[in-house]
Order: sequence, then structure tokens, then C-alpha cells
Amino acid sequence: MSGVVRAAWRLGAAAVRGRAGRLLSQAAGEGGGGAAAAEGSGGGGSGSREAIERLVREHPVVVFMKGSPEQPLCGFSNAVVQILRLHGVEDYRAHDVLQDPDLRQGIKNYSNWPTIPQVYLNGEFVGGCDILLQMHQSGDLVEELKKLGIRSALLDAEKDQDKK
Repeated sequence: MSGVVRAAWRLGAAAVRGRAGRLLSQAAGEGGGGAAAAEGSGGGGSGSREAIERLVREHPVVVFMKGSPEQPLCGFSNAVVQILRLHGVEDYRAHDVLQDPDLRQGIKNYSNWPTIPQVYLNGEFVGGCDILLQMHQSGDLVEELKKLGIRSALLDAEKDQDKK
């Protein structure tokens, strides 16, 4: 891996950390909700296990966040959007949990993860902001995106730099 990609990862991480206002590893304490919450809400509402299962499988990259990619409403959601943007991932499904309290609690129950944002790749829960940042820094996110048929823009940046 070239120094250009490593530098981009470091720059991206620094930018993400700065916009969030504190270290992103502290994200695990945000958001409330208990990890031991009950299994999904009953019925077919937006917070039901069945409804969430459909949402996480509707697209290769799905993010449950506060706000929208165009206007994230918390630093951690913004950080996830920025990481995805840095990798050139623009085609993903984002769900604003602030618009639907049942979905907000339902996704926490579904993943057994107490915080928002939550990222799903190919229907599988990856983690929140802190996990995505670690994957970005280690290069694992490039590999996971590749498995989905998504070429990270960081690889293209590396290729362009090698031509110079």
C-alpha cells in the first residue's frame, strides 16, 4: 500500500475526528438504549424485526443515522458519511432514525448495538462510527467494499499518484 493511501486515511481520520469534536472511539457510549433490549417489536411496524431485515438487505450499503447524508444531525453520523464519501461511496441507503422512534429502537434491538449510526454491508451489521473509522484506518474497509463490487476512491487516488 502506498504512502498516498496511508496519508489519505490519516487525513480522513483527522478530519473525521475534528468534525465529531472528540475522539470517535468514545462513540460507543452515545445514544442510549440497552444492549439487552427485547427482541424486535411485534407486528410489521417500522421497528419490527421483519421490517428492519428488509431495510438492511435492500442495498449493499445501508446506514441508520441521525439526519441524512446531506444534513447529518450528529457528529458520529457525519463521520460515517465523511468516511463513505472519502471512499467514493455515494450510492447507499440512509435511514434517518430521528424521523421514526420505532425504527430508532428497533434497529438497536435488531443489532444488539446501543448506538446510532449503524452500518450494514451486504445485510451484515458492521458496527458504528468507531468501527467504521478503525476499518478505514486499517484498510479493511477498502477490502470489504471490494467484496461488494465497490472500488474505493482511495485506490484510484493511489493509482493517479503513481502515474505522476
